[in-house]
Amino acid sequence: MISRVGFGYDAHRLEKGRKLIIGGIEIESEHGAIAHSDGDVLLHAIIDALLGAAALGDIGTHFPDSDNSFKNIDSKVLLKKSYELVMKEGYKIANIDTTICLQAPKLISYVPEMQKTIAKVLNISGNMVSVKCTTTERMGFVGTGEGIAAYAVVGLNA
Repeated sequence: MISRVGFGYDAHRLEKGRKLIIGGIEIESEHGAIAHSDGDVLLHAIIDALLGAAALGDIGTHFPDSDNSFKNIDSKVLLKKSYELVMKEGYKIANIDTTICLQAPKLISYVPEMQKTIAKVLNISGNMVSVKCTTTERMGFVGTGEGIAAYAVVGLNA
């Protein structure tokens, strides 16, 4: 069996009055991500980790922000398309481990729905998706409330 690992990272600025979408769901918040798509940093990090594990480039390679067909697109669509590319190469997901970095609001109550949503989009078991949340103790752009970031690691098997 061949095993591969990919790492992904994404970050976006936050702005008052915008929707906050994380893990494929809308989060109740006064601030949302500024982005070309829906700004879902968690799904974007997973996409980069998936594509990276299969050596297929990154999110910008496949879904560039210079292409208006991706303007305001639901990142769940991008995640599904990315996994289809990975499966064409003969890989299947072994597991996904993620961390969301956001000072506020607290996300712990949203985690089960995020995991369920990600698993459904990828047609995998919910216990294959880990979503963790942290703050940066008020340090850096996350800590000041200026932005949000997410990290993801994806294991693939062939």
